[in-house]
Amino acid sequence: MVDRNDVEAAAALVEGRVRQTPVITVDGADLGVPGLLSLKLELHQHTGSFKPRGAFNRMLQGALPSAGVIAASGGNHGLAVAYAARSLGVPAEVFVPVTASPVKVQRLAGLGAQVRQVGQHYAEALAASTQRAGETGALVVHAYDQPEVVAGQGTVGRELEGQLDGIDTVLVAVGGGGLVSGIASWFDGSVRVVGVEPEQIPTLHASLKAGRPVDIEVGGIATDSLGARRIGDIAFETARRTGVVSVLVRDEDLVRARRLLWSELRVAAELGGAAALAALVGGAYVPQAGERVALIVCGGNTDPSDLGPAAPH
Repeated sequence: MVDRNDVEAAAALVEGRVRQTPVITVDGADLGVPGLLSLKLELHQHTGSFKPRGAFNRMLQGALPSAGVIAASGGNHGLAVAYAARSLGVPAEVFVPVTASPVKVQRLAGLGAQVRQVGQHYAEALAASTQRAGETGALVVHAYDQPEVVAGQGTVGRELEGQLDGIDTVLVAVGGGGLVSGIASWFDGSVRVVGVEPEQIPTLHASLKAGRPVDIEVGGIATDSLGARRIGDIAFETARRTGVVSVLVRDEDLVRARRLLWSELRVAAELGGAAALAALVGGAYVPQAGERVALIVCGGNTDPSDLGPAAPH
């Protein structure tokens, strides 16, 4: 498991290699919801998502093999691994499904990674990368289910706590669970952590209901960033230990939230990055009066050409 000490150690290790991302506080009425909202703009992190935090923490634990690093990803994790590998001067090989966003695949190549597209979903890319790592001896940097990766992602929560007083609730998107478990590990039950998942990718939701990690079918419009078929073991145990809950959002709420972020705040999030706001605009999570809510806008690797005016509210 990962605890606050692990997150503190990760923060010291990645300092100077990742950005402190800004927090903005806005009137929720601008986004069609009541109260004040604080948004941590983690899409302004290197490579457009929170992922470099975990990638660097994993890769800085010791000497790296000459074969470099290897990862499977829907896109954002691969970008982070490629960026960190380039920064540290080692090769990176990244496996992504054929459904990965072309924007992300193009950026991966631009960062110098060797890109391999395998299968329709993340799970197939992961299996291929695991086999390849056994052949090459490269260091595996898992997208979400390694303690070092989770601790690195937990620095988002640590940073947020230092930027914002009196947080009651943090809403955060869930794919494989690295970010939500890292944040929950940092707050350790002192702040309510709500995982937000698309209805067609209820990875954490289904596992909490079953009482154990289970495989799910993956579908809908946010598979490139939230398309894990099975929640990570660390995320599942952390969610149970710290009381993380999961709410489900509709694809149309993801689209609406993404457009609202752009039209009202000029924040160009990807669909997964807009999931936390989608929980509010779609009513999946309804804050109490006076509840101080923070949202993690966790990714912005998107083609902005389809961003238009938001639906009326």
